[in-house]
Amino acid sequence: MASPLSPIPPPPLLSFSSTAVTRRSLLLSSALSTTPLLSSSSLSPPLDTTVTDRVFLDFSLCPTYFRSTTAVDSTPLCSDPTPLGRLVLGLYGNLLPLTVSTFKLMCTSSSYKNTLVHKIFPGQFFQAGRQGRSQEYGEVHLPTALDLPRNTETVDSKAFLLKHSRAGVVSLCLSENDDDDEVKLDSDYRNVEFLITTGPAPCPQLDNNNIVFGTVLEGLDVVTAIASIPTYKPSERIRQLNDLAEFFGDERAQKGRTLWNRPLKTVYISDCGELQVTKPSLSPPSLP
Repeated sequence: MASPLSPIPPPPLLSFSSTAVTRRSLLLSSALSTTPLLSSSSLSPPLDTTVTDRVFLDFSLCPTYFRSTTAVDSTPLCSDPTPLGRLVLGLYGNLLPLTVSTFKLMCTSSSYKNTLVHKIFPGQFFQAGRQGRSQEYGEVHLPTALDLPRNTETVDSKAFLLKHSRAGVVSLCLSENDDDDEVKLDSDYRNVEFLITTGPAPCPQLDNNNIVFGTVLEGLDVVTAIASIPTYKPSERIRQLNDLAEFFGDERAQKGRTLWNRPLKTVYISDCGELQVTKPSLSPPSLP
């Protein structure tokens, strides 16, 4: 019988080879647990955002009442406009050929010329290209001779993959579209309303609902100038009354909302057109 003071024999030592195998196994299992599995989406090719076309939009401020023109009235919209500057837009013609061709044709035909920036959402985006029943308020009126293709990309899920992630994103208005209802009911209706994000933050609420088809290549200072124009903001009481009217089915509620976020100064597209691309850009510029 062993004495109480007898030393306890130590446990058997692991061999060097067994220790090395254990450590290697631990390292391997750790690496496998931290390595993400490749999904089918991560293996998909990147979207082709090659800039195939360039167009320009000149913006101006009108210090006086914005008056419309007709075929028999050549009076300028503004007697003393203040130029804000020029935006040069790069368009993704390989990715969205129908949307780009329509927008480019609107610029080269001067169909956007003398039309208003009709909504400004501070810190988010501004809208232009709204169609109405008349040109009284600087709205777009598509000429009958302008044969715009029917844009089937508006129902293609692949057209909605690009995000409104920064300032200077050019997008076709779908969820934000506020064209006149009577215009939309026309069998030949074509949506040409667009928005440009102003930053500084992204606009995730626009993602998957509007089609990003271009970017601002030059003129982000002009975008900032437009974004800084004060807009009409209804009081809380007016908002509550509007919500109540909508609850009871009053059509005037929707009409009242068309005035919200309208710029308090008249800003409009004073000229537009195409700039030739000698060598397509492989990617849009890095913008803040």
